[in-house]
Amino acid sequence: MAQIEERVNETEKPVKNAWQMKAMDANRYATKKTIAQGMLDIALLTANASQLKYILQVGEQHQFYKLMLILISLSIVLQILAGILSLSLSLMRDCRMHQPEFHQSANVINHVRTGFAFFTTMINLFISAFDSRLPPSQGVTLNDVN
Repeated sequence: MAQIEERVNETEKPVKNAWQMKAMDANRYATKKTIAQGMLDIALLTANASQLKYILQVGEQHQFYKLMLILISLSIVLQILAGILSLSLSLMRDCRMHQPEFHQSANVINHVRTGFAFFTTMINLFISAFDSRLPPSQGVTLNDVN
C-alpha cells in the first residue's frame, strides 16, 4: 500500500504559483484579437455605408454635403485598401515568410496598413464632428435661465 501512495504522489506535480494554473495561450489570444478586430472593421464599414446613404438621400440640403461625401468616401476607400493589404500580408506570411527577402516588404505592407488605419480613424473623427444627424442637447443652457 505504501508503494501505491508513493506512485500517486509521484504523478502529482505541485503548482508553485497560481499563475501557472491559468497560463495564457498566446495563439488563442491572438486569434480572438484578430476576430474582434475584423468585427470592428466590418462595423465601421457598415456605419460608413449608412452615413453615405443618409448623405446621398439628404443631398445638397445637408450643411456639409460635399465635405461629408468626400470624407465618407475616402474612409470607405481606405478601409477597402487596408483590407486588401491585410489579405496580401496574410498570404505572404502563409507562403513566403520563411524566405528572408520577403521580410522587408512584409514590414512595409504592415506599416502602410497601420497608417491607413490611423487615417481612417482621423477621418471618422471628422465625420462624427460634422454629422448633423445628432439632435441638439436637451439640457438647460444659460440663455434659458431667468
